[in-house]
Order: sequence, then structure tokens, then C-alpha cells
Amino acid sequence: MALSSGFLLKLKRAETPFFRGLKRAAQKFRSASVPVPRLLKPGFRFLYELHFIVLLGFRWCRNFFYCQPLFRARCAHVGKGFRMELMPFVDGPVEIHIGDHVTFSGRVDILSGRVLDQPKLVLGDRAGLGHNVIISVSREVVLEEGAWVASDCRIADNDGHPKGADLRQELLPPDLKDIRPVRICRYAWVGRGCHIRKGVTIGEGAIIGANSVVISNIPPYCLALGNPAEVILRNVGRPRRAAGESPAASGGAPPR
Repeated sequence: MALSSGFLLKLKRAETPFFRGLKRAAQKFRSASVPVPRLLKPGFRFLYELHFIVLLGFRWCRNFFYCQPLFRARCAHVGKGFRMELMPFVDGPVEIHIGDHVTFSGRVDILSGRVLDQPKLVLGDRAGLGHNVIISVSREVVLEEGAWVASDCRIADNDGHPKGADLRQELLPPDLKDIRPVRICRYAWVGRGCHIRKGVTIGEGAIIGANSVVISNIPPYCLALGNPAEVILRNVGRPRRAAGESPAASGGAPPR
């Protein structure tokens, strides 16, 4: 082991002509590629497409016949039209309720604490979770109808540990008063890489900018971002007024 490490170190330093030549040869070898004759390109193109067709077909079969039935059996309720790409990882006694046409676009981890007996995760109709989303629920986390959480987000209704340093050293669970439910209201959008902390309510139609840390409530139809997240714009993305509704009732300016 020591001999091979010493040889690699000399090769990286390239202090002698021998090692400089050896390093150049290694670099050329690493950047080399097999040429594809023009005559063979259609065949290789077909093999390229076939590779992904077979791979996606295998994933679909595994998901449809194996992963989905297992995960549905783990949940308290799963509505129609549920779509997922990978088997979610669920740890603890969390009760999971999933509405109609909910989407999991990749890996999703659902973790529950050991303080309360029956923590609950509720995903409303047409809600969605991106890839690599982690939800830690010790009391309740709710995503209402049409709420979406992008990739790499973290949602937690608890800190995972008590505040006191001595209590953390004893590996005790968090205090009940430090476990507060999280609610993401309908049509809200949580950008990539956000952290949603305990006790937070994100209002209807609100937008949370990427990589934000939300530690306080966000009003409806606002754009918030930062660490901690602050409201930057208000009245963002409000839906068009319903037919027959007056402009004043929908928040719009009266006609001139």
C-alpha cells in the first residue's frame, strides 16, 4: 500500500523526465475515446435509444408491480392517480394520507419521531414532492390541494432534539411544546433546496424562493426568500377572478 501510494505521488508531481512522460501518457489515455465510423452511427444511435427504453421499461415494471403496492399498503389512504418514481423510505409510526393525483418525482424520505403515538402526514389532491425531499413529522405536516415542494427540500415540525445541551447529551426527544405542525396551503410553491421549519404556515399561492429557510408564517400570494425568509413581493400570482365576480371582490382595480 505504501509503495503504490508513493508511486502515485511521484506520478502526480512529475518531477523527473520518466514520471513526466508517464503522466502525459496517462492523461492521453484518460482523454482517449473510441472513434465511431459514420457507417455505424445509425446502429449505435439505435442501441443508445434501446438502452434507455429497456431501462425505463424495467423501472416502470418494478414500480408498478412491486414498489407501488408495497407503499400503498404502508399508507392509511392513497387516492386515485398516484404517481411515484422510486420507493419512498418511511421510518416510524407516521400515518400517511395521500389524495388524488399526487406525484412523487423521485426519492422521498418520510421520518417520524418517537414523542407522539400517531404523527400524521397529509398530502392533498394534486400535491407534489420533488426528488430528494425529506419530511420529518412528529405531530402533523399538511400539504393542501395543489401545493408543490421542489427537489432537495426539508420539512420538519420538530428540531429532532431538545434545546438543552444536557438533554441532548442524554439523547432525549424534543419537548412537546417544541413540536408544532407545518401547513403548506393550497397552490403554494416551495422552491428547490428550501427548509421549512416547525410551526410554519405557508399561505395559499405563496412562492418560496430557492434555498430559503422559512421559520415564520408566510402570507397568501407572497414571494418570500432568504435565510430567514422574508416577504419580498405581495399579491403575486393571484388567480384570475372567477366569472361573474366583481373586480373589487377579486382584489383587482375597478374598471375605468
